[in-house]
Amino acid sequence: MKDRYKELIKIIRYHNNKYYNLDAPEISDYEYDQLMQELKKIESKHPEWITSDSPTQKVGGKAKREAGVIVTHNVPMLSIQDVFTKEDVIAWIRDVKKIHPDAKFSVEHKIDGLSMSLRYKDGKLQLAETRGDGFVGEDVTLNSHEILDVKSKLDIPYEYLEIRGEVYMTHRDFEKTNENQEILGKKVFANPRNCAAGTLRQLDPRVTKERGLKMFVFNIQDGDKKLMLEHTKGLDYLASKGVTVVPHKLCEIEEEVIREIDRIGENRGILEYDIDGAVIKIEQLEYRSDFPAGSKYSAGHIAYKYPPEEKETEILDIELTVGRTGKISPKAILKEISLCGTCVQRVTLHNQDYINEKGVGIGAKAIIFKSGEIIPKLKEITVKPKEVFQIPNNCPACGQPVVKEEDTADIKCVNPSCPAQLERTIQYFTSRNCMDIKGFGDNYVKALIDEGYLHNYADIYHLKEYREELIDKGIMGKDKNTDKILAAIENSKSNDPVKLLTALGIQNVGKASSKEIMKHYSSIIELSNTTEEELIAIQDIGDVTAKAIADFFTNPANKAIISSLRSSGVNMDVKKDEDATDKLTGLTFCITGTLPTMKRKDAEKLVELNGGKVLSGVSKKLNYLIAGETSGSKLDKAKTLGVSIISEEEFLDMLSKK
Repeated sequence: MKDRYKELIKIIRYHNNKYYNLDAPEISDYEYDQLMQELKKIESKHPEWITSDSPTQKVGGKAKREAGVIVTHNVPMLSIQDVFTKEDVIAWIRDVKKIHPDAKFSVEHKIDGLSMSLRYKDGKLQLAETRGDGFVGEDVTLNSHEILDVKSKLDIPYEYLEIRGEVYMTHRDFEKTNENQEILGKKVFANPRNCAAGTLRQLDPRVTKERGLKMFVFNIQDGDKKLMLEHTKGLDYLASKGVTVVPHKLCEIEEEVIREIDRIGENRGILEYDIDGAVIKIEQLEYRSDFPAGSKYSAGHIAYKYPPEEKETEILDIELTVGRTGKISPKAILKEISLCGTCVQRVTLHNQDYINEKGVGIGAKAIIFKSGEIIPKLKEITVKPKEVFQIPNNCPACGQPVVKEEDTADIKCVNPSCPAQLERTIQYFTSRNCMDIKGFGDNYVKALIDEGYLHNYADIYHLKEYREELIDKGIMGKDKNTDKILAAIENSKSNDPVKLLTALGIQNVGKASSKEIMKHYSSIIELSNTTEEELIAIQDIGDVTAKAIADFFTNPANKAIISSLRSSGVNMDVKKDEDATDKLTGLTFCITGTLPTMKRKDAEKLVELNGGKVLSGVSKKLNYLIAGETSGSKLDKAKTLGVSIISEEEFLDMLSKK
């Protein structure tokens, strides 16, 4: 038993690191809970084996120094003790009632996200901090300002207030983020919780804003005595001040608590976010200290974890969909079943490797489950099919040959005119970071494709030829609106080639990499004739990206599109600034604080004009931090890492001396 105990500790520590620190769990919550339960059973029989660093005695995460400044919590941010049966919930309630017969209970959604505390002084947000190890976390104040649910100011009459909540991501924003990750050729996130955690820890607050994080506040950690008497009254007070608080219900007896747990469980399938249980808290805060749960857990709380619901069903068919990047995604069509209160008819099969590993095919029977998550998953095949399904060699949408990406399990259609990809391809081409064609909304794109005006994004620049038809059909509105959009299309022709390169949607080639690439070429045409070897020599361009660029420009269909864009007058030539130099080539800069004589954007332009590179965060790769007044955490981090810190005057002096 001692050997198994040591093995469990090692396994759980490994999975804690994957979950809390790397945001990349390898097992489900249910599987993890089973390991923890086994460990607790052993420790209950052998308490003499327990040490202070046992996974049952401490929170699993740690603060990441590279993601921000380390802060010590005013109030420890501890976990909640889990229970797995309703009998355990009832037993806990009865234990509380024995000591405090008038005790009441708040039953709340247990949001599956990342915990964060907010400190307010005189109603103004002073600090946002992640949980970390429960006692020390990270300063994520800048990122917190990009979360709409986080209020920078509160109209409250209290000198100090500290509240805690859960940062999360909706299913819709999660899918949108993963779609964007695919477009950029980056790794997709496993689930919304991982995505939220990784996003909150980003060094660039703009990433946090783009991904649309949200937050539910579930506790008042510290504040005026009036707010620290009854839990739900405190939450309701915050809600009256515009704070988004966790859904909660006040219950007096155990039957009410169980009914609410059941109600939450029945509805979890239709929520726009993931929950991994229901939290039960003692309403009267002064009673909570009578029920301590150890150094790892908050007193006066428990969390009921819903058991994974699973059912057997038949795989009736397998459908293939083609995404904007050309990735072919297989889904199993199921004989309808009900899981967690929702009808399940489809389950993702990821890729051919997954299909082969599971042995999936039409006619097979499979176990489908949900483990506190909205997305159903295939657990195992119980009755094998006559044959394992194979993704065909031709695109299901356009019939063109597909390719298997090197070093990945993804199979893609590389035909840029594939109708399945067309709508999203054109939407991306016209978006703000690309050709920035204002007013050209998604509905117009779809209508123009349906009416046969758009077969690829080069056709956008031929729409003016059909002005009268478009107005007669009302596809983009009447004369005024149609002319407005056509003018925006015409204006986009003069964009910098960086925008055009970004808009082409080449794997791994986003806004930043396009900017770096075009520093080395005089035009898109020159770039189209380059070699992989020449591309690899560019900073930050690796083998995969170089191959993707070379493959794109050698594809005959893409050549035709580039030629059409060129003949339409779309600018492909880089306009070299007369004042451009290579004085800062090879050097990286980050700018923080308020500079004496220039705006931050102007300083960034000067760096790039002289061949330097601007970074958004401070790391060991940074050569210089240009620091102005009211410099914050970036200045502290630069000092810690030994990065050279210079003033605006010293920066300008660098430019004048060389």
